[in-house]
Amino acid sequence: MHFAQYYLDCLSQASYLIGDQNTGRAVLVDPRRDIDEYLADAEAAGLRIELVIETHIHADFLSGHLEVARATGAEIAFGAAAETGFPIRRLRDGERICLGAEPRQPSDAEPGTEPGTATGTESGVTLTVLATPGHTLESLCLVVRENPDDEAPFGVLTGDTLFVGDVGRPDLLSAAGHTPQDMAARLYRSLHTKLLTLPDTTRIFPAHGAGSACGRSISTETSSTIGDQRRLNYALQPMTQDAFVRLVTAEQPTAPGYFAHDAALNRDGHPLRDPAPPAPLTLAEALTARDRQGAALLDCRPAADYARAHLAGSLHVGLDTRFAEYAGSVVAPGTPIVLLAAPGTEHEARLRLARIGYDRVLGHLPDPAGVLAGTPERTRSSTRLRLADLLERLPLDPADGVQLIDVRNPAEYAAGALPGARNIPLAALLDRIDELDPARPVVLYCRSGNRSVIAAALLEAHGFDDVSDVSGGCPVPLPA
Repeated sequence: MHFAQYYLDCLSQASYLIGDQNTGRAVLVDPRRDIDEYLADAEAAGLRIELVIETHIHADFLSGHLEVARATGAEIAFGAAAETGFPIRRLRDGERICLGAEPRQPSDAEPGTEPGTATGTESGVTLTVLATPGHTLESLCLVVRENPDDEAPFGVLTGDTLFVGDVGRPDLLSAAGHTPQDMAARLYRSLHTKLLTLPDTTRIFPAHGAGSACGRSISTETSSTIGDQRRLNYALQPMTQDAFVRLVTAEQPTAPGYFAHDAALNRDGHPLRDPAPPAPLTLAEALTARDRQGAALLDCRPAADYARAHLAGSLHVGLDTRFAEYAGSVVAPGTPIVLLAAPGTEHEARLRLARIGYDRVLGHLPDPAGVLAGTPERTRSSTRLRLADLLERLPLDPADGVQLIDVRNPAEYAAGALPGARNIPLAALLDRIDELDPARPVVLYCRSGNRSVIAAALLEAHGFDDVSDVSGGCPVPLPA
């Protein structure tokens, strides 16, 4: 058996190539849009990708099923409950996908056999479909066996149903007519009647790892076993269904604004990815794109470079952070984008935006630092506070009118926050910006300083004059 996991750190996303080396038949599960690595590996292993399977309709990235189908002729498959805007194969609960030798169908004229009666038995790599609704209605898992009759499976691909250390969040599609509580109850039954009936030695391979907004406390490990999760996963400990529902619907991370956009594209279809690098633009062309087309000027340089000098009105998300996710939090879907990236990084920035379906990249400034040095009248610098200086001022004097904003997720805030701080997660700030007064000073903080400097740039781009953030972050709750 050929089994390969492809883990993408910047999106905390995993995809899988599974094949039978005797027949050369293979499936690809949960692929991203840039598919060259999968195709090269399949060719090197002598495999033909015949089927591309999505464990569910993803919201956090734009899937590559259409790109794979175009490149290989593979059929696209989803769980039976999926409704899509393109032809798919619907996978039913209990269905087996044989990648090895299948029973032979004899001809009507073959002596000694009834017409249509299969001869021989299945052999080789086999996948068994488990319908596991809960994260989404069409969610499925795939039990992988090296031979059809193996009592102990090689492993199970758990999609967003079960993670290492967590379970899938049930609230992302509640607007589609199902409450988070209803989906959480379905998730409980899927876990206990399907996945937890597998042997403890069964390895689990989820679709996401630590940092993903698809879960609350996912481990940094990218695989585990059913037995270890039964013992260690907080959501799999003995409890009633009602207790489980209360547990997994509380304090989930705020979903970035692009999630609904990507889910719709993954369901309805989308244009194939354009691999061409972004075109170089002059400053005048970039400003014209901003003024006439509403383009976002997205500065992708490290935070220190951005803070030292940046183009007035630009947004900031460093390529050295969770770039695609954070960009999808501060740039509305469909917005044209001009990249301000360090020379040689513009192609990577465009690729990572394409992974979340942000394809309207108009071009890039080839030398942002040089442009800024030559136009001081358009250049701004950021105010970044030292944590010690902020702590000396706490609690803030109400007469100063300072708005202290914690841009971490709700669970982080609930675990401890600075006195007087309001919680507006970065992923929600674009939609809630009207809750802040642009005439009053704003101080923002997060755990490491990455999210707060992104938030500060967003406020500055929306006309806030007095904005500061805590450089290096704030370890709240503070050490005793």
